[in-house]
Amino acid sequence: MTEKTIKVPGPDHPITIEPSKARVVVTVAGRVIADTRDALTLREASYPPVYYIPRKDVEMALLQRAGHATYCPYKGDCAYYSIPVGGERTVNAVWTYEAPYAAVKEIAQHLAFYPDRVDSIDVQPAT
Repeated sequence: MTEKTIKVPGPDHPITIEPSKARVVVTVAGRVIADTRDALTLREASYPPVYYIPRKDVEMALLQRAGHATYCPYKGDCAYYSIPVGGERTVNAVWTYEAPYAAVKEIAQHLAFYPDRVDSIDVQPAT
């Protein structure tokens, strides 16, 4: 078995995590899958920002653990969920780092959604 490389965010590959002031609502097939005012916004290098939603604000009963897994040298092992009510398009639509590396420990117990695999990720600015 090969050892996994662990990298620490820095000037060449910055990662920042901050509380979002917005309400974030994720829908699939007319169902609200997640609704939170406690999302975290993760910004990584030149990638688009990602909202990580606390599990407590996700309808976990609508998700199904997938067998798919990946690895990120900055964040750790990544597990996936599908959303059966959304059909084939929503396979592996949700990802989570259940034991993230120390540099991104805040995203533990949070889930993120691929925008192209859900109907919408509605971000409503704080009022």
